[in-house]
Amino acid sequence: MPHTIRPIATAHSPYKQKFGIARQPGLVPAAEVCIELNREFTADSVRGLADFDYVWISFIFHDAIEEGWAQMVRPPRLGGRRKMGIFATRSPHRPNHLGLSLLKLERIESGKTVKLYCSGADLLDGTPVIDIKPYIPFVEAKPDVRAGFVSGKPDELHIIWADNTGAGLSAGERDLIGQSIAQDPRPAYQDIPERVYVMNVSDYEVKFQIQDNTAKIIAVGRAGQGLP
Repeated sequence: MPHTIRPIATAHSPYKQKFGIARQPGLVPAAEVCIELNREFTADSVRGLADFDYVWISFIFHDAIEEGWAQMVRPPRLGGRRKMGIFATRSPHRPNHLGLSLLKLERIESGKTVKLYCSGADLLDGTPVIDIKPYIPFVEAKPDVRAGFVSGKPDELHIIWADNTGAGLSAGERDLIGQSIAQDPRPAYQDIPERVYVMNVSDYEVKFQIQDNTAKIIAVGRAGQGLP
């Protein structure tokens, strides 16, 4: 019989577009997301959850639904040149467009709505959340098992800031921007040193260039106000 899944919450994220989102959770510790439960869920629904350090977030890749899905995809970790079966990857282009992220639970606030604040997020702003579960280490942590073509944490780019760029940012905002770009958001096959990339993160529009293993942030301004 068919089943209907409806969202239980919405993610409010600093990532306003897909470009620049970390490809896996936990890679950008400064990326904090607020998961706001629907009004029908009261503080009773999260009783005891604050005693856990990490939570599993099940969600819908809502911005990829119209793009459909494919039996085989090109994972960025393989340079975008080799194909793997969809079920051997974390690609958003899945038959049911379901995602799963393990996030650090920082705090829970209960008011008119219940809000979970989590760090290390890899969620697009507005992501529909369909379930939340506590992470249980002795059951779910398997650090010594095979991981296929994923051979460990990807190398990060070295980050430099152009003179006076981002001078008005807080330390947290600088960390968020720097850590996000350090993950190298470019398509895996693209290496054009002279190209200027533009990324929207939090309330900012950021311009940067990448040459070799270094990313240079050349301009930061308020989103929608334009950059030089």
